[in-house]
Amino acid sequence: MKQKIVMKVHMSCQKCRTKALKVVASANGVSFVGLEGEARDKLVVIGEGMDVVKLTNSLRKKVGHTDIISLAENKPK
Repeated sequence: MKQKIVMKVHMSCQKCRTKALKVVASANGVSFVGLEGEARDKLVVIGEGMDVVKLTNSLRKKVGHTDIISLAENKPK
């Protein structure tokens, strides 16, 4: 089952955005990573078999404050 996770990450500069994308992209099971929102502060992750808690904790450790906004099944359109 594919999951879609939306997280709000405190990213104050371009370097932080790049670092956050690298951290998430290196996780097991991730197939898509993107930014959304007006301030480009929401991180969208789509994949299968991901551990959301580990992903959030690694973002908190390496980038900054991170909140999980939503976690849902990704249904094809």
